[in-house]
Amino acid sequence: MNSLLADGPIVNGPTTKDSYGNGNGSNANANANVTIADCGDSALVAKAVGLAAEQAWQLVHALADALNEVQLTGVHDVVPTYDALLVEFDCAATDHDTVRRVLAHEAARLGPHPAPTTPPRRFVVPVVYGGEYGPDLPEVAAQLGLTEGEIIALHSGCDLTVRCLGAPAGAPMTDGPPFPKPVPRLASPRTKVAPGSVAVAGRQAVICPMPSPGGWPLLGRTPVRVLDLHSDPITAYRPGDTFRFRPIEPQQWDDYADLSLADCTDPVDLVGRGGGHG
Repeated sequence: MNSLLADGPIVNGPTTKDSYGNGNGSNANANANVTIADCGDSALVAKAVGLAAEQAWQLVHALADALNEVQLTGVHDVVPTYDALLVEFDCAATDHDTVRRVLAHEAARLGPHPAPTTPPRRFVVPVVYGGEYGPDLPEVAAQLGLTEGEIIALHSGCDLTVRCLGAPAGAPMTDGPPFPKPVPRLASPRTKVAPGSVAVAGRQAVICPMPSPGGWPLLGRTPVRVLDLHSDPITAYRPGDTFRFRPIEPQQWDDYADLSLADCTDPVDLVGRGGGHG
């Protein structure tokens, strides 16, 4: 959710101060479920309050989409998470009050229960579990009092929603599988995690998109490319999309190694490449 204009006028929204409030950041029709606060000299944080977790997540992501549509002068990054939205801007091109007025206007327009603007997509992701691909699978199973097979069945048995994009490089942070309790992080983080590694921690799950350090237990690894550095955006997924993990055998790795994640939106394609389990 980047690529806002660095210069030029507001493109799709009102262009006067009166259109966005009275110039001091107030708005008579403000959304009571959104608070807006300064964050240093070149950012604001909008936070959803007084809502259930799912509603808060929907609201901040709808607000991010709305602000991207406005293309406000000077705003260069809009980062929604679970219940908050970070808006970063060039303080030489705009200021807190201007950005706050636009945020307040868009929040008021959306209300507490905005409708989704983009239909979610479903990705079916092949994963080799355990062994060298998922070295922490035995430990996670022991921690949760389950067998390795039960861990795999739970992890691959339901669709997991992408909630936000994290580090590094837009890693898809998803809901965790329905494990009986949270998964502890590793006592000693790894200095390097291979791209495509499928990890869990707490009540969350993630696919590591590129080599990086990491402290989350690794259950497996997908052979498909998570990032496409020649595309814009480089991620095929966005918040609201879902992942369904499909177990495959190690000897099937090469059957999928030429795929990117963008190729995995149709489960028939996976079946056609040798099938998976479930």
